[in-house]
Amino acid sequence: MDGLQPSVGQLRRGRVRRRRQPPSHSGSVLALPLRPRKVRRQLRRNGASRVAALRAPAPPGEDSEDSRVEPTADGAGAALPSGPAAAVVWDTGRREPRGLRGAAELLEASPAARLGLAPADPAALRGAAQHFAASAPPGTPSGPQEDEAGGELPRDSPLQRILAELNRISSSRRRAARLFEWLIAPVPPDHFYRRLWEREAVLVRRQDHAYYQGLFSTADLDAILRHEEVQFGQHLDAARYVNGRRETLNPPGRALPAAAWSLYQAGCSLRLLCPQAFSTTVWQFLAVLQEQFGSMAGSNVYLTPPNSQGFAPHYDDIEAFVLQLEGRKLWRVYRPRVPTEELALISSPNFSQEDLGEPVLQTVLEPGDLLYFPRGFIHQAECQVGVHSLHLTLSTYQRNTWGDFVEAVLPLAIQAAMEENVEFRRGLPRDFMDYMGAQHSDSKDPRRTAFMEKVRVLVARLGHFAPVDAVADQRAKDFIHDSLPPVLTDRERALSVYGLPIRWEAGEPVNVGAQLTTETEVHMLQDGIARMVGEGGHLFLYYTVENSRVYHLEEPKCLEIYPQQADAMELLLRSYPEFVRVGDLPCDNVEDQLSLATMLYDKGLLITKMPLTLN
Repeated sequence: MDGLQPSVGQLRRGRVRRRRQPPSHSGSVLALPLRPRKVRRQLRRNGASRVAALRAPAPPGEDSEDSRVEPTADGAGAALPSGPAAAVVWDTGRREPRGLRGAAELLEASPAARLGLAPADPAALRGAAQHFAASAPPGTPSGPQEDEAGGELPRDSPLQRILAELNRISSSRRRAARLFEWLIAPVPPDHFYRRLWEREAVLVRRQDHAYYQGLFSTADLDAILRHEEVQFGQHLDAARYVNGRRETLNPPGRALPAAAWSLYQAGCSLRLLCPQAFSTTVWQFLAVLQEQFGSMAGSNVYLTPPNSQGFAPHYDDIEAFVLQLEGRKLWRVYRPRVPTEELALISSPNFSQEDLGEPVLQTVLEPGDLLYFPRGFIHQAECQVGVHSLHLTLSTYQRNTWGDFVEAVLPLAIQAAMEENVEFRRGLPRDFMDYMGAQHSDSKDPRRTAFMEKVRVLVARLGHFAPVDAVADQRAKDFIHDSLPPVLTDRERALSVYGLPIRWEAGEPVNVGAQLTTETEVHMLQDGIARMVGEGGHLFLYYTVENSRVYHLEEPKCLEIYPQQADAMELLLRSYPEFVRVGDLPCDNVEDQLSLATMLYDKGLLITKMPLTLN
């Protein structure tokens, strides 16, 4: 946090008071979404805390009893969710959900129609599509999806289909919503956020081992080890859990295949940190989902050998989505033991088995299954005999709480209050140490009562001085820095600077000279890729398009926006995904309109409604 900064509105309107700056401190019958209202009504009739199980008969030779434990009492205290629920389980193997009226009653029509899919206009793209390959930034997915580590994605896999669908959705907001809907299907997103998010462990059984096929594989990991500069400790961890103790066995230097696979054979789990830096598909997956969460989306990949466990029981400080990619793995999930561990702010140390009670969920994940649990939920996982496991954990919402926000607001509110209200500058009573402090906590001295009342009054007044918008801007700036660079659809690439056919040919640059005019219609490349922030009496537009796929490898990137262009910049940010004519931007003159639009277009932050023509 950079201290108290004026809001964008203050800078635009000239309402800035100078202040001291403090130090910086696939075949699934329920693949379509369910109607949230019907689900909520039925859950209320069945009891909101009951397991909502949509279970299928176990495949031949499989024990169906390992999918969940029976409901257990919750001994963690009244502040935690209570009732008989073990966890929330959704199984897409049967047409008729257990405890509900039936799948046919719950299915909606086309999710594409509900989301307003807008295929790219062929006329608008004509003449630009042929230049994608020459003009696209390195590694940008286009057309048939390919993974840097593992070649082209399996054709007609569920993942390939959803990525192709996303490519046809014009709004990045709707892309993010649709991908999240696919990720947790058949759980309705509205129901998930209202009843399960930050509250319950959720298991989704899909009976579709190909659901995540193409996202990441063990073969991808092997290719990364062979062709990328993967370093032990920095990119790859080797760990095992033996006799109640975790051991990390990272040798120094590069994680060459010989060393990594030897450690795997010795019983170590291999954890690949930041797989989005090596896999285009994982990058695309996370870059879209981060807009859904409004918070950084990260991931790790875990490969565990048969009959082993890599990590001790623990809880994390993130919301976790476990995507089972290969093999099988037994998971046990436990509620927070005490209220102070609920929605934990920091990750826990390793626990022993004696520290744990009964799990609320015990299940074997198979490929295509999804497991979600909130921060503070203890979890452990182990492979069974004869089969390995590969899963990807998607994480988000680290230090993204009301407390974190207020923690940033309060020091700045106090600073502003002391500058603007004399009551905060008056001296303490000369004798306050005679009746305040722990040694006087039982005192009935009326002076103590008056002192406490004065403190309460002053604290209540702080809300008037709280720079909420300025702190929100600074947190948005931090999110922009945390974010992955955007992945472009075919339409976005064709209609942005990345689709211009400018190139070197026959000894000279050709097709140079495309320009914006006042008649050009534009909108931002995507929603959430830029934020205008006021700092030090100036306006800066922070953006993500030049971020690295490695967390914070680059410094924050920004452009200065002049005050006379602030209203125009705000209009562009607010109007997405609607197009705005450059000549209608609220600037004082044409020069400012063209200057702002050209600067944003050249940085890859704008797209045009039609491809630009060349002079």
